[in-house]
Amino acid sequence: MTSAADASATAVELLVRDAELLVVDGEREIPGGWLAMAGGRVTAVGPAGTEPEAQATVSAAGRLVTPGLVNTHHHIYQNLTRAYAPAVNGSLFDWLTTLYPLWAALDEEAAHVSAYVGMAELLMGGCTTSSDHLYVHPRPGLVDAEIRAARDIGFRFHATRGSMTRSVEDGGLPPRSVTQTDEEVLADSERLIRAHHDPSPGALVRVALAPCSPFSVTRELMTATAELAERHDVRLHTHLAEDRDEDTYCLRTYGCRPVEYFEDTGWMSDRTWVAHCIYPNDAELRRLAAAGVGVAHCPSSNMLIGGGTARVREMRELGLPVGIGCDGSASTDHASLWMETRGALLLGRYRGGPGAMTARDALDIATRGSARCLGRGDELGHLRPGACADLVVWDLHEVARAGAFSDPVEAWLRCGPARAWTTVVAGRVLVDRGEPVLPGLADALRTHGRIARRMQQDV
Repeated sequence: MTSAADASATAVELLVRDAELLVVDGEREIPGGWLAMAGGRVTAVGPAGTEPEAQATVSAAGRLVTPGLVNTHHHIYQNLTRAYAPAVNGSLFDWLTTLYPLWAALDEEAAHVSAYVGMAELLMGGCTTSSDHLYVHPRPGLVDAEIRAARDIGFRFHATRGSMTRSVEDGGLPPRSVTQTDEEVLADSERLIRAHHDPSPGALVRVALAPCSPFSVTRELMTATAELAERHDVRLHTHLAEDRDEDTYCLRTYGCRPVEYFEDTGWMSDRTWVAHCIYPNDAELRRLAAAGVGVAHCPSSNMLIGGGTARVREMRELGLPVGIGCDGSASTDHASLWMETRGALLLGRYRGGPGAMTARDALDIATRGSARCLGRGDELGHLRPGACADLVVWDLHEVARAGAFSDPVEAWLRCGPARAWTTVVAGRVLVDRGEPVLPGLADALRTHGRIARRMQQDV
């Protein structure tokens, strides 16, 4: 354990102290712990009474401190169509076909403001790093607009260049208004990597490539995207095995099941993580594990859409990296990683019994598991010295917490709702006393409301 003496060798810029419990990682917890930060990194951790001097201090007295939660799957732009009444009770495909025409109105202003508001919401729910899967591109420059929002805030962001090329006319699901050609997708994917991807340690912005799903792009694009990712050493993301209808579609269209098609197109790789992965059979699950493919588990989306849920316990036992995703705001209607982590706890126990999932298991999925999905297990998802200085001080109201004395981590998920009292990204406080420290948020909310009403045609 790094000591205060070690921390004093570097001027401490921010010190979080007096935590009821500091969760460093899945193996180490420090009652009464403190954590020192400088240069956007954790420089030291230790027990009460050994704290170094610091330029600024955050008191975590009576509160749990954890690594920042990491979101492995989102569609941020969808917060413009939350709880849209005509879509809320349909199947996955019904929900998509209802909303595609609305999303055709997405432009740069809408992408920027939805990302700004969405990242504020993520920070309030304890998320310090998020990927985003933007797969509708009715106009150019949408991913760039999201990245500008992340930089405006100082949020750690993995933008993924999503795509759809098979419209209804081509035998796919989306309308032509939200699809592009293979050539357009590949050219813009390469442009975004060159313009924005930062492979350096501690990077705030990275880019991955993310065709939407097997039924919305061509085989040629799937294959070419995998080759492009290999050439530029970036990660790959898509939806996989989310719905039974996907099995039927792939068998009819490609003559094989989704996981086989996924493998045939060059995606069975440890640079890949997939969303949902509900319906692979046992043999397919073993093949995914052997390849090191990660899975974004999205509990609320699974329940609200009314489908199944990932076999998280079996996946982890096989060694698959499993992380948490909040999925799109239009299907989940929130972006609280705390709520998704609690959902993972509940679904895990519902599926496998009371011994199948603990609060610490769920926290590990939302931190270290998610970081592995994004290829950043070395520096995200834990608070060991050298890690990125991304953490959360959690607040649980004294009424909700009353009587819970024996285990702060179990109380955190069982006795909620909990909220982020302080959220720190790269050593900067972005949520303070439960409120985002974002000067542009009020204006963003006004703009967001105007655009959302227009997009929904005042429904």
